[in-house]
Amino acid sequence: MTVTHVQLLSVPVSDQDRARDFYVDVLGFDLVWDNPMGPGGRWVQVAPKGAATALTLVTWFPTMPPGSLKGLVLETDDLDGDVATLRDRGVDFESDIQVAPWGRYATFHDPDGNGIVLQSTRV
Repeated sequence: MTVTHVQLLSVPVSDQDRARDFYVDVLGFDLVWDNPMGPGGRWVQVAPKGAATALTLVTWFPTMPPGSLKGLVLETDDLDGDVATLRDRGVDFESDIQVAPWGRYATFHDPDGNGIVLQSTRV
């Protein structure tokens, strides 16, 4: 096998503009692409700054209804600070920061209900 990395993950959304605004304006991701794709479609791709893996915000997979993605894990070096910033930006977390043997984490959802874990892993 010569696979080198995960390039892209599709996130099922109902409204690409709303999802783009959340991932860019609230989470602070970079907008990589927002271009027409085929008849009536759009390719909207976002990524954390400097990340090798990006997300595409999709509306066209019938087997992936909006909100069906669970367990998207985002790593941070400042969990406390990022949770505070996101709360200030209107993000509702499921609970306070949780502690696990491998690190700390907090869980929230994007506007469509896709589950996101923000974590800080112990090294």
